[in-house]
Amino acid sequence: MSTVICPGSFDPITKGHLDIIVRASKLFSRVIVLVSKNPQKTTSFSEQERVEMIRAVTGDLPGVEVDCYHGLLADYARQVGAIAVVKGLRAVSDFEYEFQQSLANKKLNPELETIFLNTNSKYMYLSSSIVKQIAAFGGDIADFVPPAIVQPIKTRLSKGE
Repeated sequence: MSTVICPGSFDPITKGHLDIIVRASKLFSRVIVLVSKNPQKTTSFSEQERVEMIRAVTGDLPGVEVDCYHGLLADYARQVGAIAVVKGLRAVSDFEYEFQQSLANKKLNPELETIFLNTNSKYMYLSSSIVKQIAAFGGDIADFVPPAIVQPIKTRLSKGE
């Protein structure tokens, strides 16, 4: 059984994230979607809310699990027996950051590989930040996030919580 990790803050999960998860689930028998804490980001949704949203949109995908972790990704990968980290790339700027992260993870866990999947072109512009901004101004986010989580996102962000 090949285990990989799709890590991110997922604040909130977008159709672009989901596309990467679905594609990874076709390549590997076990995909752990890992809600991780990025100390450089302020989130709009709690970890538990993000885990619940991800479970709501990945529940029908065989072999996909959702977890959260507060430590180093390299350590978590070792704990769960993951062979790789799967990351989506939208642009060259994503690559620079993700490449740096992959080198650090490799140094901390020499057995861990990083696999980059190009984002589907229809999601190249999409980010959680864009979704949050559109929702905060009452815009329609239905094209950007899975249907099951449109309303919870709109409810939270339109209130400015």
